[in-house]
Amino acid sequence: MNLFRSLAPMGLALALLLPAAAPALAQQGPLRIQITEGVIEPLPFAVPNFVAETSGASQLAQDMARVIAADLSGTGLFREIPASAHISRVTSFDAPIAYNDWKAINAQALITGSVSASGDRVVVKFRLHDVFSDQPLGEGLQFAGSASGWRRMAHKVADVAYSRITGEGGYFDSRVVFVSETGPKNARAKRLAVMDYDGANVQYLTDSSSIVLAPRFSPTGDRILFTSYSTGFPRIYLMDVGSLATRSLAEQPGTMTFAPRFAPDGRTVAFSLEQGGNTDIYTLDTASGTRRQLTNSPSIETAPSYSPDGSQIVFESDRSGGQQLYIMPAGGGEPRRISNGAGRYGTPVWSPRGDLIAFTKQHQGRFHIGVMRTDGSEERLLTASFLDEGPTWAPNGRVLMFTREGAGAGGQPALYSVDISGRNLKKVPLSVPASDPAWSPLLP
Repeated sequence: MNLFRSLAPMGLALALLLPAAAPALAQQGPLRIQITEGVIEPLPFAVPNFVAETSGASQLAQDMARVIAADLSGTGLFREIPASAHISRVTSFDAPIAYNDWKAINAQALITGSVSASGDRVVVKFRLHDVFSDQPLGEGLQFAGSASGWRRMAHKVADVAYSRITGEGGYFDSRVVFVSETGPKNARAKRLAVMDYDGANVQYLTDSSSIVLAPRFSPTGDRILFTSYSTGFPRIYLMDVGSLATRSLAEQPGTMTFAPRFAPDGRTVAFSLEQGGNTDIYTLDTASGTRRQLTNSPSIETAPSYSPDGSQIVFESDRSGGQQLYIMPAGGGEPRRISNGAGRYGTPVWSPRGDLIAFTKQHQGRFHIGVMRTDGSEERLLTASFLDEGPTWAPNGRVLMFTREGAGAGGQPALYSVDISGRNLKKVPLSVPASDPAWSPLLP
C-alpha cells in the first residue's frame, strides 16, 4: 500500500520544461499515419539507446528507450528497426543527425534522446525526427521527475511521438485498475489492484478478505468506484487513490447496489439498486448524498455508462425479454433500444470520443467484444472466445481492454487488448489471473 501512495503525486513531479509543438506540427512533412479500418502497414522507426549524460544514467537511458519502443510497437502501427541494423550511432543528443544513414535502413521516424540523473532526480530530453524530410518533427521536449517515475517519463515520450505521427491522442501514460484473482474457479479470492497500461508496476489496493468487482476510475483518476461483498451483500464503495481511504455509498437497508460508474462531472455516480426483486438505475450526488431514480421497470436495468458530454446514459436491460442495449437522457426518460442483432448484449461503455459504444455480446455459445455507433448501426465484433466480457476504453478511444477466460475448471481469467478495427489482439503480461479492467484517463 505504501508504494502506491508514494506514486500517487508523481504527476506533480513530472515537468514539461520545453513547450510542446503545436498540433499543426503533426501535419508537417510526409511522416503521418492515417488510422483507418483498413490494413495498415506498420511504419518503420528506430529508437537508439538514449545518451547517458551523467554517470549512473546508462541503464536508465537504455531502459527508457526500450519502453518507448515497446509502447509504439505494441500498437501494431509501428515496426521497430533493431539496433543491429543501425548504421549511425548516436553519441551526443545535440550532434547532427546523419539522415542518409537512417534512410538507408528505411527508417521513417527516428527518436533520439538523453538521460541525466542526479540523486533522485531524472531528466530526459528527446526529439522526434522525420527521416525523409531531414528535419525534426516538432520541438524537442524535456521531462523531469523522480527516479522511481522513469517509466512514466518514457510513456510520456512515446505518447508525444504517437500523437505527432498519428494526429491522435496517446494512451501510454495511463493506468488500469482491475481485479486480481487467486485460487480455484469455484472459490476465488479477489482484490483490487492497479497497474501501468502495459502490465508493469502492479500494486494492490485491497486485501482478499471480501469479494470485489467492477472497479471504475473517476474522470480525474483520483478516485475509484467498486462493488464489494464485505457486508455479505453487494454494495458500492468509493476509494481515494492517494490515501486508499474508502467509504460506502448509497446505503439503504434491504437493498443491494452494484455496477457504479462516474458521470463526466466527477461528482455524480450512476449505479444499479436492487430492492424487492427489482433492479433499476439510480444516480447519487457523492457530495450531498442526494439520490435520484432514473428507471422504473419490472425488468433488470444495469451497467449504466455516460456519454462523454454527460447528456445521455447507455445501459443494458431485459425489458424486451432478453439482454439488450438502450440509451436514455441522463436525467431519466423514455429509453430507445440500439441493439438489434441476434444474441444478448451487455456491459455497454461509451467511447471517450463519443462516436462508439463498446459491449459484450453472447451469441451461439460464444462471447464477443464489439462496437457499434451510438444509433446501433455499424455493429462490428472484434473478438470471439469461450468468454470475453467487460470492455474498457483507452483514453484516446482507439483501444479496448477486456477479460478473457478459458473453459473448464482450470480456465483462468486474463486481460487482453484489441484495437477498434479488431486487429492487434494481445494478452496483457501479468503474473496473476485478472478480470474487470477499467482504464484511467491520461495521467497529469
